[in-house]
Amino acid sequence: MYVGNAENETLKSGTTVLYADKPFNASVDVRGGAPGTRETELLSPDKLVSAIDAIVLSGGSAFGLDAAGGVMDELRQQGRGFAVGDVRVPIVSAAIIFDLLNGGNKQWRTNPYPDLGRFALQNSAVDFDLGSCGAGIGATTANLKGGLGSASIIMPNGCTVGALVVVNARGSVVTGERGQFWAAPFEVGNEFGGQGVCTELANTDHSNTDPADLPGESAGANTTIAIVATDAALNTSQLKRLATASHDGLARAIVPAHTLFDGDLVYTVSTEVKGSVDPATEAALGHAASICLSRAIARGVFCASAAAKDTLPCWQDKYG
Repeated sequence: MYVGNAENETLKSGTTVLYADKPFNASVDVRGGAPGTRETELLSPDKLVSAIDAIVLSGGSAFGLDAAGGVMDELRQQGRGFAVGDVRVPIVSAAIIFDLLNGGNKQWRTNPYPDLGRFALQNSAVDFDLGSCGAGIGATTANLKGGLGSASIIMPNGCTVGALVVVNARGSVVTGERGQFWAAPFEVGNEFGGQGVCTELANTDHSNTDPADLPGESAGANTTIAIVATDAALNTSQLKRLATASHDGLARAIVPAHTLFDGDLVYTVSTEVKGSVDPATEAALGHAASICLSRAIARGVFCASAAAKDTLPCWQDKYG
């Protein structure tokens, strides 16, 4: 699979696209209370279309959904899409984050997101940047800049699981005076700083859930959107279960998560459209997916970099 990023530094917003050489199975699980999506209903197991051509993660709130149109145009030029007679219709699902109040200039005359989607697809590759790029360039969390994160794992059975996420959470991904990540127990090597687990947590009172003390202000102004991909042969129903399990990783890495004010969702995709997976392997894939997503969330914030007119500091400047 390939990932492409396109961003505009003046806009402080961008788009990230995932696609493959051929259509892939996909599903989605939406847990947040304020999602912004396109072509997600057709990913339900009871719908006719099971294979899609691309998934778009974009900034721009509802304006960013138009990035999928630019991706569709580019795919159509490549001859990709669902065949209806002699017409090809690329199937592109999309989800967006709210990044309209992050210090960037949003006074455009023409919606920039179709072009960003097109450029992201044109720039797609196996290797890609993390942090302040693509759809993560303008992302924020409760107290730090967010970003684009990724992590992967090869399971003992040979299956690969990878996660791609745009971290724009109402909650926080760090705790403690040294900015330790909530995802620290799952860190591989020093991929997000090697700060370890916050030992202060044992003496911390988490009983206060007064809304006035929780981070964030504006309803619908946050969202963490992710894609979990595997080369295991999963059908749409199994991918739906994988998406459900993946959300555990989001909840382990962001506190609080899945709030009414977030649009948290996870897409899941399989690059193998044939074969089958037994229940034990399916359960193991779900656990691996949740771990990968936790790591990817921490990496997205860890890799973010400072820029002019930022409204929040990046992790590197505050704790690095």
